[in-house]
Amino acid sequence: MRAIFSTTSLLLTLTISLFATAEAPPDYRFKVETLFENIPQPMEIEIAPDGRIFFNEYGGKLKIFHPDTKQMVEAGFIEVYNGQENGFLGFALDPKFNENGWIYCLHSPKDYNGQHLSRYTMVGDKLDLSSEKILLKFEEQRKECCHHAGTVEFGPDGCLYFSIGDNTHPHGDSGGYAPIDERPDRSPWDAQKSASNTNSFSGKIIRIRPKADGTYEIPPGNLFPSGTENTLPEIYVMGCRNPWRMSIDSKTGIVYWGEVGPDASEDSDRGPRGYDEINQAKKAGNFGWPYFVGNNFAYSDWDYVTKKPGAIFDPKLPINESVNNTGLRELPAAQPAMIYWPYRNPREFKEMGEGGRTACAGPVFHWQESFEKTNGFPKDFDGWLLFWDWQRPTIRWAKMDDQNNFQSIENFTSAVVTGNSPDQIENLEPALAEGATLIQRPVDAVFGVDGALYLMDYGATWGVNHDSKLIKITYVRGNLPPIAKVSATPASGREPLGIKLSGAGSKDHEGDALTYEWRLLPNDKVIATTPEATVTLQDVGNYRAELKVVDAHGAVGSASVPVIVGNNPPQVVFEEPQEGDFFNPGETINYRINIEDTEDGSSSAHPTEFGFKTLVSGTFLDASGKANAMDPGFAMMKASDCFNCHAIEHRIIGPAFIEIADKYRGQPSALEVSVQRVRDGSTKVWGELPMLPHPQHSIDEINLMLRWVFGLEKGKNGPTLLRGLTGEITVPTNSAAGTFHLEAVYADAGRGSAGSMSGKAHVSLRSRRLEAELGDVQGPKRMGKIIGAIAHGHFVRLENVNLNKVNAIQVRASSGHVGGTIEFRVGSQTGDLIASIPIPNTGGWDKWIEPKTDLLPSALKTRGDVIVMFVNPGKSGLMNLDWVNFIE
Repeated sequence: MRAIFSTTSLLLTLTISLFATAEAPPDYRFKVETLFENIPQPMEIEIAPDGRIFFNEYGGKLKIFHPDTKQMVEAGFIEVYNGQENGFLGFALDPKFNENGWIYCLHSPKDYNGQHLSRYTMVGDKLDLSSEKILLKFEEQRKECCHHAGTVEFGPDGCLYFSIGDNTHPHGDSGGYAPIDERPDRSPWDAQKSASNTNSFSGKIIRIRPKADGTYEIPPGNLFPSGTENTLPEIYVMGCRNPWRMSIDSKTGIVYWGEVGPDASEDSDRGPRGYDEINQAKKAGNFGWPYFVGNNFAYSDWDYVTKKPGAIFDPKLPINESVNNTGLRELPAAQPAMIYWPYRNPREFKEMGEGGRTACAGPVFHWQESFEKTNGFPKDFDGWLLFWDWQRPTIRWAKMDDQNNFQSIENFTSAVVTGNSPDQIENLEPALAEGATLIQRPVDAVFGVDGALYLMDYGATWGVNHDSKLIKITYVRGNLPPIAKVSATPASGREPLGIKLSGAGSKDHEGDALTYEWRLLPNDKVIATTPEATVTLQDVGNYRAELKVVDAHGAVGSASVPVIVGNNPPQVVFEEPQEGDFFNPGETINYRINIEDTEDGSSSAHPTEFGFKTLVSGTFLDASGKANAMDPGFAMMKASDCFNCHAIEHRIIGPAFIEIADKYRGQPSALEVSVQRVRDGSTKVWGELPMLPHPQHSIDEINLMLRWVFGLEKGKNGPTLLRGLTGEITVPTNSAAGTFHLEAVYADAGRGSAGSMSGKAHVSLRSRRLEAELGDVQGPKRMGKIIGAIAHGHFVRLENVNLNKVNAIQVRASSGHVGGTIEFRVGSQTGDLIASIPIPNTGGWDKWIEPKTDLLPSALKTRGDVIVMFVNPGKSGLMNLDWVNFIE
């Protein structure tokens, strides 16, 4: 991967399938399931012949998910160096894995400046580290960043392929164009030492045939025959920048890869702007980097001393005359990319739109008749290549003809929608409300033997994400059951409780007329047979209103909603701090909470009782600010009454959750049994006191809760919860930019047979450094993590800023043009001026400065919106802005 510098707002991708044929597979037949979530930095996935799903994490772990038991196990840990994009890069299972248990891992050892391709043996679910046999190793520079790629795949010919990046720093004096710096001590900035060097493994796709003794041989058909001077016979493809995601067609052996391209936003005398690529290699070849990009668009031989362009490189006869080259001078002719796209204003392949770029090539789909019975993908996609952009993001098909030639780009199914910026996700909310699944950063995908697609979502940010997940997408045939949607208004209150039940939104995809049946559980009594119904409940208790809808073929869909009669939810309020207040990393925050409950009374009158049942937690969210990092099962438990009787590491009324996890660890059947105990209640499992039933929760909800409990280990992954109406909570020391989310949950005592209800309040506190692109941007363009294209009169609104503890303001800005002044005003564009900071021409758009100034003596210390105004009358292209820091 690499840092992405987008030159336009990211493309919102709400995909709708479009096909040339009139009989397109309807999107509603695609079913999406989340198999597991919360995986730190997943890289590659493989499905073993027995159905186990293997995947590796960038930090060094190999894990296995068992779809039958829903259990995750850690198979092993390879100690790796994680600097400069090194790590546990990729792996592949041997074609005869069922017989030999061999797994091939590409990783970056700590004690070796380079990469190892090692073969290990799996023993059951465990990686035998002592079985390591290093098939191949090669050195790389670790003085500077980046590009190591790292996909590992077997082809149908039994050969092992793996991709390696150019091991070259992508920025500096290259300016986002070809990095061909031949000055002394600048080899880390010269991709001619690697990608276009026939004697280097870097910037290549390697092809070897592993042997049983842990060595390998050179198969025929590679780029250079064995014995060719100054070449490596292992090279299949050369001229790669960062071929991060590669795939091999399981039938034809054709190699596809996504090439993560350079960052220049415009064509210039140095050469073309940056493009990402999807490449196809039907045979060995040179794909041009760093001399060509896209459709063999050629760079000039730039002189880094004089800063002047030289001759344009010739794709028919590329010449590598770098002082850092140890291979051939004359290279094979360059091959063009199959598909390519820039940041913005595409001239070709306009379907790819605009936005950030990280191209990835996924699997080729091959239809089998058996898929009709396993809900595999339909025949319409036979022979097509799935590909995606990890950063933009978007998922697409490359439609291929029967000769494996590219025909067109087709969209994926609208059963999934893609987006990872706050604006994108906000715009996707209608689709998400209709049941679409959000994919934020697709990272790897495979088709299983069942024809289903297994796709890994990396999650919200470039770092460790709790919202990462693996999803399974199937295509359901035959008559589909109708979809039931229900609501109850109100869903709780004192008796007698009049409730309006609504089945509005229930539907049948095939258009059949529906019949309706409402039942009240646990009585199992039919209360209505119309889409809408009104019912009055007299008796105190816990109920569930269930709607069944039946289509003309007898297929049934159902949904239910909990109703509690005799109890009202408590009202919880943070009296301090307030929404939008600032926090300082490593310092404590004092909080004070007030609770009012119709049945329990007021927290001011009963502070001890209320304080014991009030749980307060804090979660730091990074600068993306769009995803709560809390485990969903843990979140549900806080919202329920679980913590009234249990704590994480010590007993209260019931056992500690750690005790439960330890008792059932390694018992796959324990989860299902425990789910039923929680739902139905139980006695004498952990003592004489019974556990009350929890009919207000569905089986799926309880499953999520208990999966969190069963995953706990003492001192490791149990979050700290504070009890009490007042207290202080410490902000993590590594929270330089982002938000600190405080949440208070109170679960009341219930009333008679009416179950407990919870109320919660939350406030989001901000770091003093606010990212400009996350504000309300009026005029400038969001360019990845900055804003730019700024003209006079443009502004950014930073909402609800508490100026009471602000004494100075600092910015991070750059200008390669006229510069200007940043004015800070309160409330509106014409509001009171509180500070101003001049930004000169800094010497280039990548030359950043961080000036600061004190607030004006007349500045009103208040709470309100701060308007960041850009001033230089009549001028445009003033500056770029990264962030604003409100200093105490």
